[in-house]
Amino acid sequence: MSSSSMAGKVCVVTGATSGIGLETARELARRGATVGLVGRDPEKTAAVLQRLRRETGNQRISSFLADLSSMARVRELGDAITAKYDRLDVLVNNAGAMYVKRQETADGLETTFALNHLSYFLLTTRLLEVLKRSAPARIVNVASDAHQTATLDFDDLQLRKTYHYWTAYSRSKLMNVLFTYELARRLEGTGVTANALHPGVVATNFARNNGRIARAVLSVMRLMMISPERGALTSIHLASSREVENLTGRYFDEKQREARSSAASQDRDAQARLWAISEQIAG
Repeated sequence: MSSSSMAGKVCVVTGATSGIGLETARELARRGATVGLVGRDPEKTAAVLQRLRRETGNQRISSFLADLSSMARVRELGDAITAKYDRLDVLVNNAGAMYVKRQETADGLETTFALNHLSYFLLTTRLLEVLKRSAPARIVNVASDAHQTATLDFDDLQLRKTYHYWTAYSRSKLMNVLFTYELARRLEGTGVTANALHPGVVATNFARNNGRIARAVLSVMRLMMISPERGALTSIHLASSREVENLTGRYFDEKQREARSSAASQDRDAQARLWAISEQIAG
């Protein structure tokens, strides 16, 4: 991975207070970018902000607070970002979670669907105008190879009939890839690229919100996982490398290589249908 300078660039990273989001934000700041950190917890976000300013020596790091499972908060976040910055060169959609038990947000949406997919969709579409004005610009969507086994049931996208956490998660990651491909097609000719990636199986705090048993299982699994620093490499590569500046509508693996996503993710009818449904639900 090349170490391209990001001086003069404005980058926003969601889920930036831990794991690969934190490492992505740190490296972009080290390379001289103006970085906007998006976090949910005020104290944690403030602590990460000060830590990154200190560690990188870059004072052009700011923070935004938002519960990205709430569509109202995502809209407010989009407005706050455009009020803060007059340009946006890179948007990294990274925030996500897994929920063992089915939960619904204040909007009445299944939480995995709302956070892992709709927040990507709504925040990105709210920021499209500033991204276009800033072109060449990049949208980087953190997906997962978990999508490879998933198929969508458009009659039950939110798993109201039967819920299983892995089904919910893998489908949300398929939605990330479907969204990326449809977005890239809609952005042709604008100078804004959109790519998705699999970061690898990363040892982070992901899914530790699900109780004692889940934490115990994850502690064992962590022995076989890669570090957040390594897991962030592909996000950083897609956000900054000159090698990919003209590539769009692609899927990359954890080694910063272009990879083939699932057959289900390449269904153009599904891509367009998901976009239309997401637009309707997200308002």
